[in-house]
This record gives sequence, C-alpha cells and structure tokens, in this order.
Amino acid sequence: MWLEHKRWVEDAIHYIEHHLKEDVGFEDIAKHIAVSRYHLHRVFQDHIGVSAASYLRERRLSEAAIDLLYTDKRILDISLEYRFAGQDSFTRSFKQYYGFTPQQYRKGFRSFQRMEDEQALDQSKSQEVHQHTNVSEPPVGWMVTGVYPHQYTVGIDRKIVNRGTASGTIRAGESAHVQGFGTLMQMFKADLYRGKRLRLTGFLKSAEAHMAGLWLRIDGKDEEPLAFDNMMNRAVRGTTEWTSYEVVLDVAENAHAVAFGVLLSGPGQVWVDSIRLEEVDLSVPTTDTVEGDQTLPESPRNLDFEDDTVVDFRNNYI
Repeated sequence: MWLEHKRWVEDAIHYIEHHLKEDVGFEDIAKHIAVSRYHLHRVFQDHIGVSAASYLRERRLSEAAIDLLYTDKRILDISLEYRFAGQDSFTRSFKQYYGFTPQQYRKGFRSFQRMEDEQALDQSKSQEVHQHTNVSEPPVGWMVTGVYPHQYTVGIDRKIVNRGTASGTIRAGESAHVQGFGTLMQMFKADLYRGKRLRLTGFLKSAEAHMAGLWLRIDGKDEEPLAFDNMMNRAVRGTTEWTSYEVVLDVAENAHAVAFGVLLSGPGQVWVDSIRLEEVDLSVPTTDTVEGDQTLPESPRNLDFEDDTVVDFRNNYI
C-alpha cells in the first residue's frame, strides 16, 4: 500500500509540473491518478505536507514570482498565464503567500536580485582564476563537505525554485571527478527522535547529473553510523524535473546525532527545495542500507577472480 501511495504522489507531481499553465485543478489531478479526491488529498498531504491543490497553487505562484523578477510581462498577463481568474485574484493569493503584492515584490526585489546576479558573476570570474578553490558560500545553517568538495560550487538559486523564493544548489566544476562528491548538510541532536521512525523528504531537480540524492544518517555517541541511506541504489541521474524523494530510517534509543543533506557525485548540477523531517509510523518502510546486513551478499563470490562484473562500493558515501 505504501508503494502504491508513493506512486500516486509521484504521478500527481509529474502531472502538476506539466500543467502549471493549463486550466486544471484538483479534480483533474485525481482523475488523472484514477483515485478518489478524498484518498489523493489524504495521501498527498501525508507525503508532501500540503494538499495537491495547495501544491499546485504554490508552484504557480513560485513560477509567477520568477516571471515578476526576470521578465517585463504585465502583471495581468502573468496572472492569466498561471490560470488565476484575474489580476485581483492573483494579487490576493500572491500577497497571502509572499507578504507582498506582485507590484511590491517586483519593485522591491528586482534591485536586490541584480546585486545577487552581479555577485554571482564576480564569483564565477574569480573561480576561473582559482579553479581549485571553493569560493562559494553555503546557505545559512548548512555546511559543505564531501570527497574533493573544492570541485563543487554551492549556493542559493532564485531562478529555479520549487516553492517560495529560493532553492539550494550544488554545481560540479569542470574538474569534478566521478569518484568524488560534494554535499550540503546539517547535523543536530537526536534527542527528539530517539526510538522513532524518521522520514526525510525533499524535492530535487537535476541537470546532466552523474549521480545525486538525498541522504540521512543516524550516528551513535562515538560517531558510528547506526542507520544510513544516501539513495545511491536509486540515484537521481541526468536531467529531471522537480520530483519528491524520501529517505526513512529508525532512530535508535542510543542515537546521538542525526545528519542529513543532498549530494552530487561527478558532473552536473542538482537543486533541492522544500525539505522536511518528520516522525512516521511503522507502516512506512525504512530505506536503511546499514541495519539488517542489507548490503552483505548471502555467500562469498569470485574467489578465482574470473568474474569481471563491476561492483559499486559507493554505498560508503558520507
């Protein structure tokens, strides 16, 4: 049942992403998924934290906000393009979500955005001179680490956004090696989640990514990993649209810390947005790659070294 519900959510998000500028609503989404409105509302809310109807409205508002900053389209045209009944309806929804009217938002943030773009250009020029120095700054509250992290640039993106006004991003430099990776991460005390099942969800979007994914790790007092998953057995690859992903782990009673983040291995770029951490019940299966010896084979293999099948040891990331 859990896998079926996950598929409903994935199909709903995919449908929404392809119909942001079309005259569709919640009933159309439910009809496309072939489930009742009641069930879709409950399942989507559980997985994403908002209803499918709210998600559709917020995605339209986010794309409209980008048009306000980066185009000279009339506010009326933007409101109609994103299927609002008119400029008044759009203005009410926009102000409720962002705290500004569309006109205030465009006027107040355009100059701020130009300053950010100029800083990004200066930073890009500086990086061309110092190719082996990571000149980017992580978003507030986040840190950068990994293997060869200097080969990656991290930061905030205000042009490619899932919801709200910004997303986090990791971009590989030209020298990024496929055996290395860069990650944006956080770590906090496990106290509130001990003895509970914890789910990390977030939206990822990628461009020509070698491998990317969310990751979650539960550490003991001596920093030994008690549970871990980095999505490398279901990695995000290539160019993808905004998609919701999740990692689920049990937090042991002796857990000391919880670490989580997003990683990019090798070339490409990945964006992350709308991250949530929440307790779930035992009906939600874990995705752990540590506990239960899930990564161990049933028996020895290739003792004569004649099997040339490539084995991927990258489950050891982070």
